[in-house]
Amino acid sequence: MRSEDETQWKNLSESEWKEKLAPDSFQVLRKEGTDRAHTSPLNNEKREGRFVCAGCGLPLFESRTKFESGTGWPSFFEPISDAVETKTDYFLLYPRTEYH
Repeated sequence: MRSEDETQWKNLSESEWKEKLAPDSFQVLRKEGTDRAHTSPLNNEKREGRFVCAGCGLPLFESRTKFESGTGWPSFFEPISDAVETKTDYFLLYPRTEYH
């Protein structure tokens, strides 16, 4: 059962999200932007645990599913069940899966 604080994010307006998040985070989390490759501190994260959403704190991935993809971004072979939605993106001419 989730507390009111854990689900309060569902009711935030875009302007409230913009106020809550740093500009770079807002671009990535709310506008489908992308961090520059090789800039995330999560690339070198090796501790056991869960990776959570930077906006709402919900768990997205288990650390045991993280792998080195060579892309410069943290990569996972499986999300936590029902934690994310996916979309196929052809921006780079070949299909890749975006997680939202």
